[in-house]
Amino acid sequence: MRIAVINQKGGCGKTTIAINLAACLAMQGRRTLLVDMDPQAHCAVGLAVPEEQVENSIYDVLISPFSERKIPLRDIVWQISQNLELAPSSIELAAFEPQLAGREHREECLYNVLAQAEEIYDFVIIDCSPSVGLLTFNALRAADEVIIPVETGYFSLCGLARQLETLAVLREQCRQKIRVRILASMYDVRTKLAREVLGELKKKYSAELFKTIVNFNTKLKEASSFGQPITEYDPSSKGMRDFIELAKEIVQSREDESFTQRITTVESQLSQISKTANQLLAESRNLVGSPPAITRKEEITLQEKIDNFYGVRQQQGKVQFAGLYPKASEVYVAGDFNGWDPRQTALTNTDANGRWLAEMGLPNGRYRYRYIVDGRWQQDPYNEHTEINEFGEFNSVVEVK
Repeated sequence: MRIAVINQKGGCGKTTIAINLAACLAMQGRRTLLVDMDPQAHCAVGLAVPEEQVENSIYDVLISPFSERKIPLRDIVWQISQNLELAPSSIELAAFEPQLAGREHREECLYNVLAQAEEIYDFVIIDCSPSVGLLTFNALRAADEVIIPVETGYFSLCGLARQLETLAVLREQCRQKIRVRILASMYDVRTKLAREVLGELKKKYSAELFKTIVNFNTKLKEASSFGQPITEYDPSSKGMRDFIELAKEIVQSREDESFTQRITTVESQLSQISKTANQLLAESRNLVGSPPAITRKEEITLQEKIDNFYGVRQQQGKVQFAGLYPKASEVYVAGDFNGWDPRQTALTNTDANGRWLAEMGLPNGRYRYRYIVDGRWQQDPYNEHTEINEFGEFNSVVEVK
């Protein structure tokens, strides 16, 4: 079974879901392959695969039929744990679409690669790029099922409507049977808005919505920063329990004969649920009263809870860099603001949980930076805004306004 995790909206936990779902499927004895179709290569970062040691990536396999250099899938996979393997990405994947412009069957590349490995894996989880293009269509063409992660917040409903509309457009070129499913993620039961939006999702998407809900859980973020799936980082956490339940639900749906009978084509299903998404979005404006004000207040409350643990933000005229490194002895930040000096700006360990913090006043502008954790340079795992540097790695980016 091939499952593509797709969402155009950033910050919805797409890669976190792909990594931990794959790990939990593997933990249940299912031979699982995680395929990273995002040029940012966050799956490798989240599983502690050293960028400098990835000689060949999924890009080389996809481009292989059009080049003299033939590289099979088995030559690029990394074994992460028992039953779990990773086909890593690289920045070269960004050149995939322009390089294959005008080529016939370019949308079939991933489908053909995975078809050759059909007997090897029980499940293939595909982490997609947030942009809509040839990479996403390759993932959709190769998939049996699509999972759309949706935060239980008002603004995520807008993203859901757009995502379903995009999939509806792609259905014109996609002929295989596929099921679209929606996963409520980063759910915070303490917020009224989250509870109300989840209730509406259940009402409108009873057939498409997973019964499992992925709750807001800091352990999931921490696990990513240490390059571990939640199965290794904290097997007793609520995040672990959520993903185990999600994996069980997916396995059960695969084994359920009625599931196969219920699958509809992309064309018929998406046209129906895309309409439902727009209805839900319209009704949600009344759901929270008159309020962009109330809605915005609830949305910010949840984000502030996240920021209190880690990330980069502006607060009271200063820029705050915060990271969670419980096992680190020293943490520094280097960037455009200090001449990239790795020993000039130290973060302070603020509590027993290993939260490191530094504050500095910076003029308005755009700054690139990286952390140095016990002598090792790395990007900020809690900042999704990145750009490639001259060493082929990623700098994190912050805009000061």
